Amino acid sequence: MINYTLTHPDLLAALAKSGHGSQILLADANYPHNTGAPAAARRIALNLRPGLLTIDQILEVLIDAVPLEAAAVMTPPDGNWSEAVKGYESALGTGIPITSHQRFDFYDAARSPNVAVVIASGDTRHYANLLLTIGVRPDGTA
Repeated sequence: MINYTLTHPDLLAALAKSGHGSQILLADANYPHNTGAPAAARRIALNLRPGLLTIDQILEVLIDAVPLEAAAVMTPPDGNWSEAVKGYESALGTGIPITSHQRFDFYDAARSPNVAVVIASGDTRHYANLLLTIGVRPDGTA
C-alpha cells in the first residue's frame, strides 16, 4: 500500500506488510515506545534528536504514502485538543474522522494487536501522539 515520496527502507517494508485496518502509531518523544504498543509491532526510530523529526513532518509523508481512514489522538486531562492535534486535523482534512482518548485509554488503544507499526519521533510536545488507521486504495488504482 505504498504511493511514494517515502524513502526510509524499514518504514517502507513495514507499511508494505500492513493492510486495511492496520494501525500506525506516531509516538512523541515522551511515549513509552517499547511498552506502549504490542510486542509484534514493527518499531521505526525516527527520533534523531529532540524536536527532529516531528510528528507533523512524518504525517506529511505518510498522508502521501498510505490511504488513511481514521485517526485517534491523546488528550490531556481537561479533554481539550493540544495545539499538535489541531495541526493534525488540518493536515488530515475533513474526510478522516479523529477520535480522542484520555491518556490511559489511548495507551489501551495503542496496545491493540492492530497496531502494526510504531514510529518513534523526536516530537517534544506533550500529547502529540497520533494513531492512524490504514484505509483502502481508491478504486482503479494500481
